[in-house]
Amino acid sequence: MPYTAEISADNPSCFLFLIDQSTSMAEEVSAGDTTIAKAAGVSDTMNRWLSELSIKCAKSEGVRDYYHVGVVGYGKKVGPCLAGSADGNELIPISHIADNPARIDERDNIRMPVWFDAVADGGTPMCRATSQAAEIVQHWLDDHPDCFPPIVIHVTDGEATDGDPQSRLHQLTRLSSSDGDVLLFNIHLSANPDAQPVCFPDSPDNLPDEYSKMLWETASPLSPTMRALAKEYGIKTTDNSRGFVLNADMVMLVQAIDIGTRPANLR
Repeated sequence: MPYTAEISADNPSCFLFLIDQSTSMAEEVSAGDTTIAKAAGVSDTMNRWLSELSIKCAKSEGVRDYYHVGVVGYGKKVGPCLAGSADGNELIPISHIADNPARIDERDNIRMPVWFDAVADGGTPMCRATSQAAEIVQHWLDDHPDCFPPIVIHVTDGEATDGDPQSRLHQLTRLSSSDGDVLLFNIHLSANPDAQPVCFPDSPDNLPDEYSKMLWETASPLSPTMRALAKEYGIKTTDNSRGFVLNADMVMLVQAIDIGTRPANLR
């Protein structure tokens, strides 16, 4: 059965985020009782997630490198975009990330490490970014052929401006370790007025447009572990559910990323 490999410091896995940083990411979405720019909401979610992953990987002797993490942003520029000492690196050991935030911000008397800044500038070169992601993941798999399969979390709010990304998204999920295929989540923050929020649907039939349907079709089926985690959040899934989320508010975004990346099988 796939997706059962133990994750250890000797056989780590990796998370790669693809983050849309186009101009439209400055538009606002719901965040509880208020609103927030999509770029700022994604940035807050990423920094919180990186902090929590660092804690989950911490042992008495320090943070163990169960995971390497990368973030590729695409907008005016395309490439790795974690700030600080991680700047320019494709995949960074979680211990290095934990020890080297770009800065510490203070909000409501709470000190928060920051590795990822909100950016909303330029077009949506999704094809170029997805090709770069496939190269990064392939290099990882060349060095870690028996790892728990890499997980790619893709957050976008618009259609690609540099061609049709479908074949490149499929290219990602055709990559595999001995334990299974790469897992791809597509999180679509759509501007379509008919786009109702939905999390992990098992069919594209009720999605509002062809672009949403394409992102559903290229997303990976949820693993049994992911389906169990979704149930903890009260999200109903079936055997046909895929890692696709449409028009998530910030609460749903946090839940979706947690389900897609919750550490499991750690040794």
